[in-house]
Amino acid sequence: MDRTKRNERIGAMIKILSDTPNRVYTLNYFSDLFGAAKSSISEDVDIAQGILERFSLGSLETSTGANGGVKYVTFADPDASKRFIQEMCIRLSDPDRILPGGYLYIYDILSNPSMVARMGRIMAQWFYRTRPDFVVTVETKGIPVALMVAQSLNVPLIFARREARISDGSMVTINYVSGSSHNIQTMSLPKRSIREGQRALIIDDFMKGGGTIRGLMDMMREFSVTVVGSGVVISTAAERRLVEGVRSLMVLHHVDETTRRVEIRPSQYI
Repeated sequence: MDRTKRNERIGAMIKILSDTPNRVYTLNYFSDLFGAAKSSISEDVDIAQGILERFSLGSLETSTGANGGVKYVTFADPDASKRFIQEMCIRLSDPDRILPGGYLYIYDILSNPSMVARMGRIMAQWFYRTRPDFVVTVETKGIPVALMVAQSLNVPLIFARREARISDGSMVTINYVSGSSHNIQTMSLPKRSIREGQRALIIDDFMKGGGTIRGLMDMMREFSVTVVGSGVVISTAAERRLVEGVRSLMVLHHVDETTRRVEIRPSQYI
């Protein structure tokens, strides 16, 4: 490639890095790509870092050594995140979303790419320092937000099935108790999907009693995997939990099917 101008290099560099969060690119990679000296690329990185920090668009981390380089780290501006979650709470407070049993209709939220991407960035920032090897969830509604968290952390997404499938090969299957209905349910994971000693981050869409999260924790124990954190989009308040320490974006405090009233607020983590 012909030599490029500095503004062109910085623009392209930010695009490449932000499209692949948490992936390390060596300075040699950008030097070859742009036809520029490593010293110039190093200066470009410093300028790009300043731009990202100034506009709260993320940050760049550099490392030295044989595997050193630069990577983009997802950043969710606290004020913008709070406004976004408050807007979600207003939207979810619509009485028409009330479903039997005190649940809310959230399918449209979890199928909106831009909304799910923002939720994923917020949750990924919570758990970035835990260094998970993969994100795990249960099919199906938890998959979109779990995928966005995995993308922001640059780790694989693994999801347990409600029913084992032949196409997944040998499976590990466990029974667990639903925290809300207290019914016995089943989840299965392919044996090849996880290695012993890895670190797992659990992400799901909704938590009432915590039975699904507890089931995923039990599943990880079967694989001798360490759970480094767990998060959900919405949790309910004043419920007896089967698990503790689960972070949520929003807390559902009250749903009254008779008066058609919904009370949902940002969590303490926002």
